[in-house]
Amino acid sequence: MLSLQNVIYHPAATPHPILQGINLEIAPQTLGLILGSSGSGKTTLLEILAGFAQHNKGTILWQEQALSFLELQELSGLVFQFPERHFCGKTILEELRLGHPELTSERIATALNEVGLDHLPQNTSPYSLSGGQQRRLALAVQLIRQPSILLLDEPTAGLDWSMRRQLISLLAKLKKHWTLIVVSHDPSELMEIADSCWKFNQGSLQPFG
Repeated sequence: MLSLQNVIYHPAATPHPILQGINLEIAPQTLGLILGSSGSGKTTLLEILAGFAQHNKGTILWQEQALSFLELQELSGLVFQFPERHFCGKTILEELRLGHPELTSERIATALNEVGLDHLPQNTSPYSLSGGQQRRLALAVQLIRQPSILLLDEPTAGLDWSMRRQLISLLAKLKKHWTLIVVSHDPSELMEIADSCWKFNQGSLQPFG
């Protein structure tokens, strides 16, 4: 169980807190959907859960254990919006091995199988993949790290209808093994696979749907 208790994030440069007393519980192996308009705090919340930003007050717990800044980095894997813009490897294999030179062929094959890219040659350039395949590769990059929680920022943004449907089917599959938190401004397609849903309203979260 992931639990957030009265989490507040108030950077010194802003007159008001971006996150105001966030309370949230998400059970293991479920998908939690967080909705909100641009600038509402969705991405900020993911960055805090990924250990990229540090909240000012409140507690974040996993399995009833309070987590430190560094422990959040180990627990979570964040897939950014348009993650293909951050690819650095010249091949699929190189992209997966970045920062993990000790990776075994078995772990690489398992990650690619999880996201449905095991049929592609590992010397394929990430930039030659379709948009949907690039999103799958970005997921595989995080799965390699073996996180407990997958965080996804607008995962269907910029994809056509067919690719969106394929990605949604993949997320439904992944939540059987991982806890997923997905943020989006559009609930229309993701609601069907969400186990719980919240919406941002002036920096706070409220149950939705």
